[in-house]
Amino acid sequence: MSSPSAETAARFAKAALGHVAREYPNKLDHVLAGDADALGPRTLHPIFFGSFDWHSCVHGYWTLATLLRLHPGIAEAAAIRAIFDDAFTARKVAAEVAYLARPESRGFERPYGWAWLLKLQAELLQHDAPWAATMQPLADAFVARYRAFLPIADYPIRAGVHSNTAFALALAADYADAAGDADFRALLAAKATAWYGQDSACQAWEPSGDDFLSSALVEALAMRRLHPDTFAAWFAAFLPELAERRPATLFVPPSVSDRTDGKIAHLDGLSLSRAWCWRAVAKDARPAIAAVANEAADLHLQTALPHVTGDYMGEHWLASFALLAMLEA
Repeated sequence: MSSPSAETAARFAKAALGHVAREYPNKLDHVLAGDADALGPRTLHPIFFGSFDWHSCVHGYWTLATLLRLHPGIAEAAAIRAIFDDAFTARKVAAEVAYLARPESRGFERPYGWAWLLKLQAELLQHDAPWAATMQPLADAFVARYRAFLPIADYPIRAGVHSNTAFALALAADYADAAGDADFRALLAAKATAWYGQDSACQAWEPSGDDFLSSALVEALAMRRLHPDTFAAWFAAFLPELAERRPATLFVPPSVSDRTDGKIAHLDGLSLSRAWCWRAVAKDARPAIAAVANEAADLHLQTALPHVTGDYMGEHWLASFALLAMLEA
């Protein structure tokens, strides 16, 4: 499966429109310095107050923007444009930037939300609309956060959840390319080398019970994004037995016992993110590896795709990862 059909795009858009402006339930990433900081999501974040949490709202907007570009004729297009025009205003962007300036917000959404905000901006840059120009101060604020954080981050975070640093590098690289920011890209590439350049014989201790990222494959994705010229040799050493389908766990979609449980529902995301990563690395792998990678990608995508919508615990975010996998084809 490649780029989503108009039917799939409409399904995903309808789901995203149903949650990006849905304020509650809401899980805030908010440090209070006093009683006056006990405020609701819409007051704290006038753009990204919906979708259960800030980062899911950000990539819900990315999903909508991407679908609008791919299928501008879907029935939901007018609603998408209207919600963007309402959300992406100078006043609301300034409020999101001001939130970041709080001393208590230094670690806000680091690094997952940072990455998705830049991915959203990379997409908005492709639209003939004022949205990207209006959002640029917020994107600049997150680039500044990367620039401040990466030099002091001596060690990577290899978890299969939001804290994963390879995911953060990969999405930031997409923004650096879209914005033509060569200096930022060089910073990302240097950190990828420092964190992952010597990795080999990955054992892939996954999945854990609430993974939605493959710590092994998303690392490979980041190295491919940032070091395309040397990726093939690095990847051959990193996962040297892929032709024999080892580590075996990377080829088996995880089981999901309860999709109403938000953490267990992460495992559908693991299938979708593996599909995304498998498709990406297959492009630069030798033919025997590319074949097993693409087969694994198809299996993981087909396993999780029916569950992208249905229960809010998955529906408020899974379409974004399904879309990543489809676009990588």
